[in-house]
Amino acid sequence: MKKILSIIIIATCFISAGFYSGAYSQEINKEDCFFLSSLHYTSRGMAYWYDRANGGLEILTGIPYSKLGCKNCHIKSCDECHKTEADGKATYSTKAARNQKVCLNCHKREALIKKIDKSANQEDVHFAKGMQCTECHTAREMHGDGVEYKSMKQQGVMDTKCEKCHESIKQSVSHKIHDEKLECKSCHVRHVVSCTNCHFDSLVKKGERAAIKVSGWTFLMNYNGKVTAANMQTFVVNGNKTFLMFAPQFSHSIMKDGRKCNACHATEIVDQIKNGEINLTWLKNEKIENIKGIIPVIDGSEYNCFYQNYSDGKWIPITDPHEPIIHYAGFGEPLSKEQLNSLTKSMDKIMKVLK
Repeated sequence: MKKILSIIIIATCFISAGFYSGAYSQEINKEDCFFLSSLHYTSRGMAYWYDRANGGLEILTGIPYSKLGCKNCHIKSCDECHKTEADGKATYSTKAARNQKVCLNCHKREALIKKIDKSANQEDVHFAKGMQCTECHTAREMHGDGVEYKSMKQQGVMDTKCEKCHESIKQSVSHKIHDEKLECKSCHVRHVVSCTNCHFDSLVKKGERAAIKVSGWTFLMNYNGKVTAANMQTFVVNGNKTFLMFAPQFSHSIMKDGRKCNACHATEIVDQIKNGEINLTWLKNEKIENIKGIIPVIDGSEYNCFYQNYSDGKWIPITDPHEPIIHYAGFGEPLSKEQLNSLTKSMDKIMKVLK
């Protein structure tokens, strides 16, 4: 009797949770399954920065996020990560979900970063040790906790922090000078991969994702009271309207040793930004090239990019692109003028002041 009762209870749970493939599968609600409130499911992170109310790309497109196909790339059910096969039958497995290939199948940017670093023989220190994504990222981050967060950058979303594993940090000169002003990734992220010329018209009309990937740089922004590593992304809409977005980003390209002082301080890049203008990308021999190095994000400076349209598999330069709308996404903010002034000083001058 107990066995029969247990089967009935399990069946009832599966039906109420929507795992039954019949009519009940449409009745599942967020109160019964907190995964339905997770960012993996809702894709609210992208919807949040895209929203015109937040200064997002919708200002140019006029198309609500709910009408786009972007959300179709996000996880629909537990099957996406946990479904596997045993003895010729479908089953659920936590081991299957821990397979790094499952994560990188969707997180394409991180997969590309991993590929670039491996080919350059400069692997992320964690990947080089054979670590998997789930050794840092928690089940709560992936499955949610019942709260519909706006973005993965919203406070309270992420459990993963460098300090959780690296509790005791050697007090180097850099650590002492920067104290609590910088996040670890400001110095330890090697580079980020950026998507440029994301062609919105191709996405809407053909469902085709056309963009040009560039790397070899890292941007700096303020986030949660500290300077952190950031990224950029550019868009082309309706032929010649342009959009430039900056956002904090943790790139899985981590160096054991932080970058040297002269990588950020008193550089030619800092001087250009101080003067109000810098070229980020340009066309050379019919290919997009980009500046390399550390690039502070400052409100009011001109970040010039080379914009192109995409048609029939070809990139066509735009002769008269509109001045881009600048958007700071992911709860990031540009550096202040005072912070930029600090970057203009050479380390010799800073060390003299400290002495």
